[in-house]
Amino acid sequence: QVQLVESGGGLVQAGGSLRLSCAASGRTFSSYTMGWFRQAPGKEREFVAAISGAGGFTNYADSVKGRFTIYRDNAKNTVLLQMNTLNPEDTAVYYCAARPGASLLTADYGYDYWGQGTQVTVSS
Repeated sequence: QVQLVESGGGLVQAGGSLRLSCAASGRTFSSYTMGWFRQAPGKEREFVAAISGAGGFTNYADSVKGRFTIYRDNAKNTVLLQMNTLNPEDTAVYYCAARPGASLLTADYGYDYWGQGTQVTVSS
């Protein structure tokens, strides 16, 4: 069992920045691949970014590449998503997720554990 607790969501104007955090329980956090997904109203949940257990490898959706940065602090059992140059299309509920494998999967069904989600709203 892995418990994930997200924070940092909120309202921001277009062009602004926001940082999301996800705190994980357990003693084996560094062995988990961590990912961020998002889901807008009426749409399917989509991949945003993923990071390997030691933080050496990352993967980003094309829609956020160059604007978002995923990173982790294994000493604090935390994964973060720095979001810059936000636009209204980024508005969604953002979820962090964990999987024990090493692959940076983009499919949501590849992840075993999920946070509760945090709302990000970007105004025009």
